[in-house]
Amino acid sequence: MTLLHNPVVRGFAPDPSLVRVGDWYYVANSSFEWFPTIPIHRSRDLADWQYAGHVRGAVPGDSLAGVPDSGGIWAPSLSWDGERFWVTYAIVRSVGTPYFDADTYVTTAASVDGKWAAPRRVASHGFDPALFHDEGRLWLLNLQNDHRPGGRRFAGIVATELDRSTLAPAGPTHLLLQHERLVEGPKLVRRGGWYYLLLAEGGTGFEHGVLVARSRTVTGPYELDDRPLLTSRDDPSVPLQKAGHGELVELPGGEWVLSHLAARPVPTPAGPRCTLGRETAIQAVTWDADGWPRLRHGGWHPAVEVDVPTRPAAPPDQVPDESGPLDWPWSSPRGYPDPSWADTTTRPGWIRLRGRHGPESRWAHSLLARRITEHRAEAEVAVGARPSTFTQAAGLVLWYGAEAYLSLHLTWAEPEGEGQRGQQWRGGGRTVLSLVERDEDGTRQVAVVAVDVRAPVTLGVTVEGADARFWWLRAGVRTPVGPVLDFSRLSDDYGSRLRFTGAMAGIHAWDPVDAGFTADFTGFRLDCTPPG
Repeated sequence: MTLLHNPVVRGFAPDPSLVRVGDWYYVANSSFEWFPTIPIHRSRDLADWQYAGHVRGAVPGDSLAGVPDSGGIWAPSLSWDGERFWVTYAIVRSVGTPYFDADTYVTTAASVDGKWAAPRRVASHGFDPALFHDEGRLWLLNLQNDHRPGGRRFAGIVATELDRSTLAPAGPTHLLLQHERLVEGPKLVRRGGWYYLLLAEGGTGFEHGVLVARSRTVTGPYELDDRPLLTSRDDPSVPLQKAGHGELVELPGGEWVLSHLAARPVPTPAGPRCTLGRETAIQAVTWDADGWPRLRHGGWHPAVEVDVPTRPAAPPDQVPDESGPLDWPWSSPRGYPDPSWADTTTRPGWIRLRGRHGPESRWAHSLLARRITEHRAEAEVAVGARPSTFTQAAGLVLWYGAEAYLSLHLTWAEPEGEGQRGQQWRGGGRTVLSLVERDEDGTRQVAVVAVDVRAPVTLGVTVEGADARFWWLRAGVRTPVGPVLDFSRLSDDYGSRLRFTGAMAGIHAWDPVDAGFTADFTGFRLDCTPPG
């Protein structure tokens, strides 16, 4: 037996899709507007996971320019047909609208770190598609979206058989199930003469759960279980909240496990907030006398510690072919890092960012970031830059999205005591550290500190739960910049708009006037301290 500790993939790893291939387990996660697209982790024992690659080319043209925050790739479904991996996913280009403007794609590969075929578009009824392989037949499951006035955006689960070669429909679309509660994220598994349909229920917030239905045939009718398989919505004291979006996988010895998403909230005066986003967890599953899946430890609340019948992991015998300086764990929004704006060759040991659009751009923001995986974290980086106008800036950022970030950056400002007149071309002025916070109510400058930029300036931030404290090294001493800021605003749970990702720490630069300003960064570190 192996003892795993949930979450097993920590920090911004939502909508897990788990599959077993031989002695390996693979899990794919949503990437939304971030690149690399559809990150995949692997494990031999379900406890220790390592990055295994990603679905390169998942976005036609490798660009999500213009896609809103929390748009992009939603809920990929990973499967194995005995010869190759399959992934289906939706690219959502509108968030919070009746249409979603989603395109569903399918791609395949012989190995997760290998070459993925060019994605092919298939029937796009909604988001959260999945593929089900059944005795040589291929079924596409999907949420049906009714965008009409008065329609239900979650109007049931449908299935369409696809031709395995062309991916064209091989028959009519079948309505499998409708439910008065919101259901999405369908997954199918076959066991003991039954087809079990797993459903993500109640939305992806604190009301989330996993519901199960079953039928003797793929196309139904499906009967619903009278209780959830998994949820934490009835008990706010459960450490893993938002539990839902599940998938069942059989182990080599006939045992079963359930992968699902969960979140670890921090308390705030405004209520619990999940700054790390939604993460990947695994539960052990058994089957009751009536043939329904149940959590092995009883009830429906997710457990933090779970014994699974696997052997300890052997040392990795494969290495993903992604070893560049800007590959994982770095991520960038809406496109891969490009040497035209993220250069690691001109100054070895440094990353040179060329400023482009401002931080609120959905098109060309020069940002590199890494996932924050624990409630205690610290980031630090040295920045060399000489901005000559208020339109140029570069620095350290805690990032959730264009309307949710905290930034400490080098920029230009008028002489002390002079108002913002924007006459930098007349000479004068000074280089300052500007601490800015951004939320739905706008951008606020929290603090300004004059600095000498004849040498690189080291910037840092320390996160403790819901608090973030920025600092800089002044004569080798950590010197706070501004007050403690509310890190919990960088969460799914703050504000009125839909949010689905997680907080990240990184570096960014901008120069919307000339796109010629550059800043050099070195020594970036992000240390995340697990509890206990």
